[in-house]
Amino acid sequence: MKKDKLRIGVITAALAMMIAGGVLTWQQDARNGKADQAKQGETAQLTEDESTGTTEQQTEETAGDRIDKFLAEQYENLSRSFLQKLLKSGEVMVDGRPVKASYKVAEGDLISFEVPEAVEPEIVPEDIPLDILYEDHDVILVNKPKGMVVHPAAGHYTGTLVNALMFHCKEDLSGINGVLRPGIVHRIDMDTTGVIIACKNDLAHNSIAAQLKEHSITRRYQAIVHGALKDDEGVIDEPIGRSPKDRKKMAVNYNNGKSAVTHYKVLTRFKDFTHIECRLETGRTHQIRVHMASIGHPLLGDAVYGPAKCPYKLQGQTLHAGILGFVHPRTGEYMEFSASLPEYFEELLRKLPG
Repeated sequence: MKKDKLRIGVITAALAMMIAGGVLTWQQDARNGKADQAKQGETAQLTEDESTGTTEQQTEETAGDRIDKFLAEQYENLSRSFLQKLLKSGEVMVDGRPVKASYKVAEGDLISFEVPEAVEPEIVPEDIPLDILYEDHDVILVNKPKGMVVHPAAGHYTGTLVNALMFHCKEDLSGINGVLRPGIVHRIDMDTTGVIIACKNDLAHNSIAAQLKEHSITRRYQAIVHGALKDDEGVIDEPIGRSPKDRKKMAVNYNNGKSAVTHYKVLTRFKDFTHIECRLETGRTHQIRVHMASIGHPLLGDAVYGPAKCPYKLQGQTLHAGILGFVHPRTGEYMEFSASLPEYFEELLRKLPG
């Protein structure tokens, strides 16, 4: 398997980063603070933000750090678990010698390791039953069940909505998002149920994507949250981005977050919980889950943003995409579709003490 070689060199007051094979070379001279970049062939995974900002002061700060911490901070696109595996298998070298995770970096160290070339998996059609709410030559709307991943990703290359759509729609799916996400223009979380739209051609994809960007698509969700909301209605306008404390989670992030707006309305009040409707203006990752947790009312069943222990036996957060409305990409007609609450949600509403 072909591998790209990634090198980091801390050389007195300068940091050099290099992907061998000529993908990207970067070096900053601390004397003038200017960075030189040279691209050869394909663009590297490193972004400009990830490869800049290595002044003499920062070099001094990183000296003495554990190598696992140093690499994780320098390469946010590589997971900590992946870096730990490289270190345990002796594939991370300092000046040509393998080191352990506890090794502390020093000025003058030349650190190198190999990253296997990404291999795009083959995604195959699967005969998975779909609850189709509407379908024509341009779009298809599906009521997604709990536990179904929308598109293939690490650990989920089968059993996804994409696998099912490929079987049902054959070749009639938009290719704009590539082979892993044919037809997919937006997504909902694995344990969120409800309406999702997929596009059968690029005309439809571009139209729906533009409506999502303009925030003109109607998206209404139902959720059950912990506690009693003070007001019957409210708006949460807080930016959402990657959590600085846990890269696997999202959070309200004023430094690096993107604008996110959620409108909520109380539907039913219970003793310890509240049944609400949420209307999205934006569509950030985990938006409703993060926003409701940020005001002290996480979703019932949400093990990521809510309490570790759940009083009911649930599979993930109690969240349902109930209504989706959009302007049809070909006819220009406004269309709106709804999906009934799943049985588990209905049962919860019946058993929650008032």
